[in-house]
Amino acid sequence: MDALSEALAVVDPHILKQQLSKYVPADAQRILAAAGVRDEHVFPAPIILEAKPTLVGYYRLLLGIPQKSFYSSAMGMSRFKNMEARGLLGDRQRTALPAFCVAMAEGLADLVRQMSPTVTARDVTELPLLTIGSQFQGSNNNVIGKRATLDVFLAIAEIVSGYVRKREERILRLVNASGRAVIIALATDPDVRIQEDFNGALRNKVAIEIKGGTDKSNAHNRAGEAEKSHQKARNEGFRDFWTVITKKGLDMAKLQAESPTTNSWFDAAQVLGRAGEDWEEFRSRLAGEVGIPLGRSRRKKRRQGHDR
Repeated sequence: MDALSEALAVVDPHILKQQLSKYVPADAQRILAAAGVRDEHVFPAPIILEAKPTLVGYYRLLLGIPQKSFYSSAMGMSRFKNMEARGLLGDRQRTALPAFCVAMAEGLADLVRQMSPTVTARDVTELPLLTIGSQFQGSNNNVIGKRATLDVFLAIAEIVSGYVRKREERILRLVNASGRAVIIALATDPDVRIQEDFNGALRNKVAIEIKGGTDKSNAHNRAGEAEKSHQKARNEGFRDFWTVITKKGLDMAKLQAESPTTNSWFDAAQVLGRAGEDWEEFRSRLAGEVGIPLGRSRRKKRRQGHDR
């Protein structure tokens, strides 16, 4: 707030008013006016960011988005990172400020409209709490991702359990129906790797990326992270690339655009829940890649036993 006050003290109020009228939707203006909140306390304008480039961080935190997500390639905001972090404003950033304000206004207007009860001046002034919450969100997302990765690995272990010869904390060693050794390992980039031993040489087969978050607004960022990992795996010689991600409510065409290397998408909820079309497809594909016959899923067995 202090930094914003300093910027407002030196900008031309007439230019500021003109710019805000261009970027702030009328209905959002009315909500803020009724709450006694100034438009510029919620919505950025080029003239404000030119006066104080670090205020990019102020408006970012109003949306509650962690730095890592906000400045990812998927969000398209990476060029503005030096403004927040170092207070630097170059010609490239200056030219892009109107587009930045348009993009931010869309998300901030939705925030203003959806807050219930309606937004208050206190919501805006308690920015430090939002800052802490944003950082917690980033840490929590990491925990969710690690948990989902482990759970998918456990699901894989169930599928191949009859062929495992040695099980370690992060590695499953099995012998498939053809008598060849197969290794399924928890790793990083990719999260899970499947390799098969051909005459003493390991052949990289399947790279699996697991994205366990459920936040729709961050889904495309997760798909972009999967793409980076898959590209690395492709350079290592892997030939099949799977991404396990929450699919419900998402535009799969857009996800595919974020990760064109992914050639198979599986819904995380179904894989973790061991039920649904994606789970059955995942089981079938995994068994085929490992080289083992596919047994019936536990839930199908239970259902058939109940019918009898």
